[in-house]
Amino acid sequence: MITIYKKHENTLVKVDAPAAGSWINVVDPTPEEMDSLQEMGIPVDYLIYSLDVDERPRSERNGELLVLLRIPSYQGPNVDIPYTTITQGIIINDQFVITVCKQENDIIQEFASARVRGLAPAKHNRFLLQILLATANKYLSYLRQITRVVDALEDQLQKSTRNREVLELLKYQKSLTIFTTALKSNELMLKRLQASQIFKAYEDDEDLLEDVLTEMQQAIEMTNIESNILSSMMDAFASIISNNLNVVMKFLASITIVLSIPTIVTSFFGMNVQLPFAAHPLAYIFVIGLFVAICLFVIYIFIRRDWF
Repeated sequence: MITIYKKHENTLVKVDAPAAGSWINVVDPTPEEMDSLQEMGIPVDYLIYSLDVDERPRSERNGELLVLLRIPSYQGPNVDIPYTTITQGIIINDQFVITVCKQENDIIQEFASARVRGLAPAKHNRFLLQILLATANKYLSYLRQITRVVDALEDQLQKSTRNREVLELLKYQKSLTIFTTALKSNELMLKRLQASQIFKAYEDDEDLLEDVLTEMQQAIEMTNIESNILSSMMDAFASIISNNLNVVMKFLASITIVLSIPTIVTSFFGMNVQLPFAAHPLAYIFVIGLFVAICLFVIYIFIRRDWF
């Protein structure tokens, strides 16, 4: 799908044909759309790189500038990896900016809905920096969501005897690992862009690049901290689950011992031999009182030993 946007006053409007200063958003293009993009002078290699889900962040310049970065994507709570990353390609030439991605994503949708302040596709370098800044902020937003989910799982784990909560934590540990790898690659790509001096023409662009690097480094630090906390938490709660299970088994063993006492006593008095009080009509009360007294004594001992 190809969508072309042009800034009109303070908003973005869809147009039918590309023009100077327009923004072309491409999502999972068909072969026909790929041909039309090539007719606009966009290298086919740039399009293929941008649609490769495993492509690493980097920048290339061969007439047009290509910037590849990994952006965060939320897949849902029921998948094996709730938060992952996808490839986002940004191609800049003298006339317009092209964003290429294999699937729809929140970052580009925010730009398309004109919810980003100061959006100006005609200012190509600034538009690129705004996408990079939005990417860093989206990482931070998703990391805060992961923190809230992990805190909720922590409350459940304190009383859990199952592995389900630990497996849930493992899912978010995978997401944090993916985030760490993607953020470090993005940061390296940003530093190469900074070294290329392409943002030196305007002081505002250079300041914006510094903001992007600051936000990206903050996201990296936050991801590392959360990942370390989560790893330690998983180790600790694995021991807690094992201890909780031991407590349950100890309680069940104690109950089994107590419940076996009436069986032993009544079996003894139920033997077909001569026993005291065998002819007494209220002998059963003595038997009941005997095993109740023994049960209470055993329960008292267990409580003293903290087995209950």
